[in-house]
Order: sequence, then C-alpha cells, then structure tokens
Amino acid sequence: MHDHHGHHAPSFSGTINLSFGLAVVANLSFTIVEAVLAVEADSMGLLADAGHNLSDVLGLVLAWIASYLATKKAGARFSYGYRRTTILAALTNAITLLLASVYIAFGAFEKLSSTAIVHTEMVIYVAAIGILINGGAALLFMKQSHHDLNIKGAFLHLAFDALVSAGVVVAGIVMLYTDAYWIDPIVALAIVSVILYLTWRMLGDALSLILDAVPRNIDPEAVAQFLRNITGVTAVHDLHIWAMSTQETCLTAHLVMPEHPLWAQPNGYQTVSHALAQQFSIHHVTLQVEQGDDCQTQDCHFEEPNGI
Repeated sequence: MHDHHGHHAPSFSGTINLSFGLAVVANLSFTIVEAVLAVEADSMGLLADAGHNLSDVLGLVLAWIASYLATKKAGARFSYGYRRTTILAALTNAITLLLASVYIAFGAFEKLSSTAIVHTEMVIYVAAIGILINGGAALLFMKQSHHDLNIKGAFLHLAFDALVSAGVVVAGIVMLYTDAYWIDPIVALAIVSVILYLTWRMLGDALSLILDAVPRNIDPEAVAQFLRNITGVTAVHDLHIWAMSTQETCLTAHLVMPEHPLWAQPNGYQTVSHALAQQFSIHHVTLQVEQGDDCQTQDCHFEEPNGI
C-alpha cells in the first residue's frame, strides 16, 4: 500500500506581499541616502550602520523570495520545486555581507589613527531616521511573525537594526558634547563585529544545509527516539533528516515492525506524520516499514497539509 497525500502550498497573501514591498523600498531608499551622507559626514559608524541596513534589504528580499517560492508547485523535473534556491540566496547573502564588513573594518582602523572631524549632527539625525524606518518596518511583520518562522526572522532582523541605529545616535550625542571623535570608528567596529557574528553563523548554516545536514533546530536523536517509541517498532535505521529549504524539513526512515505494521493500524502513517510536524516541525515524511526476515515492506509518503 502506498499512501500519498498531496502538499497544499501556503498562500502568498496580499498583506504579506505589501508588507515586504513597503519594507524593501523604504529600507533600500534609506540605505542609499545613509551611505551617501555617511561619506559626506566622514562617519565610519554611520557607514557601518548603512552596511547593516543593506543586510536588512538583502534579508528581506531573501525572505520575500522564500515566501513566494513556498507557494510554487513541484514539477516532474524539479520534484521539490524551487525551495532550495533560498539556501543558495542565504549563502550569497552571507558572503556579500562578509566582504562588506571587511571593507568597513579596514576604513575604521585607518580612521582610528587620524584626527578627522565627524559631522555629528548629521550622524544623529540620519541614525534617528533609521530608528523610525527599521522600527516601522518591523511593525509590519509583528503580527505574522507569531506563526511564520521565515517572517519572524525578518521581524527580528529589522527590530535589531533599529537598536543598532539607536547605538549610533548615542555615539553621535557623546561626540557632539565631548569632541571624542575616536568613538565613531569604535562604534563602526562594534557594529561590524555584530554583523560578522550573525553572518558567520548564517554562512555556517547555509553551508550545512547545502550539505544536507540536520537543521540546527532539530535534535536527530530525539527524532530517532520518537520513532523507536512507536507501537510495534523494534528498530529504526536509514534515518535521514535534511532541509528542503530554509523553511521546510524532510525525513525518511526505515521502521522494523514485525507484528504491528503501520499500514495495519488505523491512520497509522498520518498519525506519525502529524506528530513529527507538531513536535519537530518536520512536514515532509517518507517512512518505509519492514517486517523482518521475510523482507515484506510497505512505504508511505506524507506531507503535512498546513506547512510550517
């Protein structure tokens, strides 16, 4: 018996599409203006903040593409659809941010040895606008972030950048009253350090997903133990867990069930698949049941209809 349940792709609502569109346009426009004014103000801190805001734009575009690709149906040639392109986009995003961070860091170190004056008023005003734009964009995703991991990532990224802009404002105020312009490159290096920390982790995650590693948020031993605890299971082997995209996870496994195979249990496959979705956020499950030495097997493929 082969039990196949079709996957219903999540809808790409007009509200989500509008939120992404507004956030991308607002952040990209502000990033360009901030970068130009940072050069005019001779502020590495402001330039670093512009670089971080660029990561906002890239992250938002990535999340936007991921949300859209999740709605595309698989075809005969691309049986998993185009979901995996989100992993490639994350890898490209990480490499670009690493290169930009290195460039900003070199500029900050060079400025530490100079006595250039920073136009602090401009730094304060521009960074303050950044707080409003990033904070406002974060609010666009606050409601949806409670039930969508992809959108939650966009929300947290924007909220964090609002805090970074607040740090630049504080540094600008300190420079305004103390003329301690060395604070500006120090703030730039602090921002770069945060970007490098987050980007390095994203780079590692993207490389791991490309190599079909188990996603960071899933404990493979806990999954194996769950499968071993299923009534009638005497052994589990060939267990594989990997990411179909940055949002969806797949699982395949062989279950040895000599006396009570899943196909003989009412809704056996569906019950197991729903439990894996609820407990581990694994929504694409393929199980093969073996009955022992007689080599009788039965497979089933099941996808959770509601997605992640």
